[in-house]
Amino acid sequence: MLWSGWGDPAKARELPEQVRRLLHDLLGVRAPAVPAAGLESVRMPPAALEPRLLDALAGLVGDGHVLTTHEARVRHARGKSTPDLLRMRAGDGAGAPDAVVLPGGHDEVARVLRLCAAERIAVVPFGGGTSVVGGLTAARDGFAGVISLDLGRMDRLVEVDTESMTAVFEPGVPAPEAERLLAAHGLTLGHFPQSFEYATLGGFAAARSSGQASAGYGRFDDMVTGLTVATPEGDLDLGRAPKSAAGPDLRQLVLGSEGAFGVITSLRLRVRRAPAEKVYEGWRLPGFAAGTAALRALAQDGPLPTVLRLSDETETMIGLARPDRIGGGEAGCLVIAGYEGASVSARREAAAAVLSGHGGVPLGEEPGQGWAHGRFSAPYLRDSLLAAGATVETLETAGFWADLPRLYDAVRLALLGALGSPLVMCHISHVYETGASLYFTVVTAQEDDPVAQWERAKEAANTAIVEAGGTISHHHGVGRDHRAAYAAEIGPLGVAILRAVKDRVDPRGVLNPGALV
Repeated sequence: MLWSGWGDPAKARELPEQVRRLLHDLLGVRAPAVPAAGLESVRMPPAALEPRLLDALAGLVGDGHVLTTHEARVRHARGKSTPDLLRMRAGDGAGAPDAVVLPGGHDEVARVLRLCAAERIAVVPFGGGTSVVGGLTAARDGFAGVISLDLGRMDRLVEVDTESMTAVFEPGVPAPEAERLLAAHGLTLGHFPQSFEYATLGGFAAARSSGQASAGYGRFDDMVTGLTVATPEGDLDLGRAPKSAAGPDLRQLVLGSEGAFGVITSLRLRVRRAPAEKVYEGWRLPGFAAGTAALRALAQDGPLPTVLRLSDETETMIGLARPDRIGGGEAGCLVIAGYEGASVSARREAAAAVLSGHGGVPLGEEPGQGWAHGRFSAPYLRDSLLAAGATVETLETAGFWADLPRLYDAVRLALLGALGSPLVMCHISHVYETGASLYFTVVTAQEDDPVAQWERAKEAANTAIVEAGGTISHHHGVGRDHRAAYAAEIGPLGVAILRAVKDRVDPRGVLNPGALV
C-alpha cells in the first residue's frame, strides 16, 4: 500500500478538470505551495531500542523478522486518517516505531509480549495499517522503545467447519485473501467495508468493524464466535459455544479493544453460503427525511435488503456514492439497495413496495451496479483531493431513529461553525430495528496548518455527537482521536472498569499505550 496515501499507487486517479473548477469556485481550493515529501526524506526520531533488545526480539521470531530499515519504519508510522496522511505528506514520521517485529504464530506473539513487558517496550499491533482514528501511534514516554507488531506472517486459514458453518483464521489474513480461501468451499464472510482491500481479519475484530452489507450479514463482531488472545499476563481462549449464559461474554472485552487488552492470534468466525445471486439497484427519494423513514420501515418491518444505503441531498448532488460520476449527481436523495442470496426477486419486489410508498422512484440497476463497482474508490479520490489542496475527511456516529434528525443537524452545524463554508455530505449505510449510522464526508480548502484546521473541526464534531446523544463511533473505533469523547460517553465508572481490565492483563502498560483508555 502507498506509504503516504491509500492503496495501490497504480490506481491513483487525477481529478477531472470540472471537479478542480468546482473545488476552486465553491471552496476556494488552491494547489499546495509545497510538494509532498518523498519516502526517503521522511523525518523520524532515532531508533531508541538497544542492540541487546533487538537481538532478544530476533531470538524470538528469527533474524529476518525484525526490521529496522527506514522504509519499514515509515510504513508502520501511522494509519490512514487525513491527519495521518497530511503529516506523512509533510515528511513527519514522528510516530514511527523503532523496529517492526513479525511473529510467526501465537507462541511467538506471547513470548514477544512477555519480553516487552519485562523490558518496558511499547507494542503496537499492526494488521493492514488502515486505522483512521490514530490507532497506530504509541505514546513513547516512559518506554525503552516502541515496536510495531506486524501480524502479516500469521495468514493461514486453519479450519473450515461446514457443519457448524464456522472457519478459524489467523489474524493477519487480508480480507480479500479470506474471501478467496472461503470461496474454494462455497462460503463467504460477507464483510466488505471500505478498507476491505487492505484490512485484515484481526484488525476487523480489534476495531469492531462494520461492512457495506451489514444489513444482510451483520457487523464483524456478530461474526466472531471465538477468539484466542495473547497478553503479557497469559492467554485467553474465548467462545466455547454459539451462545452462553456463563457470566459476561469476555469476547466483548477484546472486540473493539484495538490491541490495548491483548493481541488476537486466532478467530473463529461464522460463515455463510456464497450467494447464488446478487442484484443492486438505485432509487430516488424526495428528501433525506423521507429516505430515512423508508429505511426505518425496511429495518423494522422488512424485508431488509442485504445492502441498504441512503445519501443525503448534498452527497447525491455531488455524486459521491458514484465515484465515476463525481460532479454529476442528481436531485433528491439516492438509495442503493442490494439483494444477495436466495429469493432475491421476492425480497426485491416487497422492498420496492415500501420504497415506492415513501415516494421513491426506481432508477434501475445501473446506479446500484455503479456503486458496487466503485465502492472501494473513495479513498483514492481523497488522495487526489489532498494533492489538489483540499482537506477531506470522514467521521461517523450512530443513534436511535428518534434521535437521528437532531444528531444529523448537530454534527453538520458543528462542522460548518468550525470550518466556515465546507462541503458537508452524509449517508446512512448501516441500519437496525432501533436506529442507524450517520457517515459524514467533509471537504474544505486547506489552511496553512491543515492538521490543526481539521483537529478543531473534529473536536467540535465530537462535542456535538456526545451532546446530541450519539455514539462517538459506529465502526471506526476509538484509537487516540476519540479517547476523550469515549470517556465522556461511558462515564467515570466505565473508564475505571476499563482501566482495571488494562491493569490486570497489561500491568506494565505496554500494549498500544495511549489507545482506548
